[in-house]
Amino acid sequence: MSTIAVNPVSRAARFYEAPIGKKAVMAITGVILVAYVIAHMLGNLQIYSANRNQINTYAAFLHNPSNALLLWGARSVLLAAVVLHVTAAVQLWLQNRAARPVAYFKKDDVPASYAARTMVWSGPIIAAFVVFHVLHLTVGSVLPLRDIAENQPDVRYNVIYGFQNYWVSGFYIFAMILLCMHLYHGIWSMFQSMGFNHPRYTGKLKKGSAILAILIAIGNCSIPIAVMTGMLTY
Repeated sequence: MSTIAVNPVSRAARFYEAPIGKKAVMAITGVILVAYVIAHMLGNLQIYSANRNQINTYAAFLHNPSNALLLWGARSVLLAAVVLHVTAAVQLWLQNRAARPVAYFKKDDVPASYAARTMVWSGPIIAAFVVFHVLHLTVGSVLPLRDIAENQPDVRYNVIYGFQNYWVSGFYIFAMILLCMHLYHGIWSMFQSMGFNHPRYTGKLKKGSAILAILIAIGNCSIPIAVMTGMLTY
């Protein structure tokens, strides 16, 4: 009796070709992206610290040349997660569309929510916002940025100066609302893809996903609102 060795790469490729494979990739990359969103928000919320230089100290730590390898490693993982997440999402959408060219009259998708129905266009808008956000607060192409010293951006000044522009703040808040809806459906779908869809805890998972998404939106939106209302100053 002879056995045929199965190439692990071929096995992985066949698994990815199926919808469950793409959902698994979206779930894994989704965990990475959600973790980044939370970490990024917590970093930004340091602007509320009683120590007015706290957020600049945090930024200086991130931009320290000795941390360059760690920083670019994290950026590489994040970029790979974004590319894989978007690619799997688009391919899954096209696959589902090809399998069902005529939409059902009544849809019973779980969850059949506004967030679920807008995932297709909220994703690209959020992606466009990320590009805008990088151009704004990292590159300085939208508004001029101020540095304290080399590799030490004056983050507090740049954030407050930027959000004093109502168009910038409005776009930011709009994107965060879309992110809230995207995260709610995305986190809930991630649990489904991992098999956590038992009726006993389905309701709790949906509620937990909604609470986490709303808290992230509140935390992020609070900064431009605090700037525009004068609660945050230079």
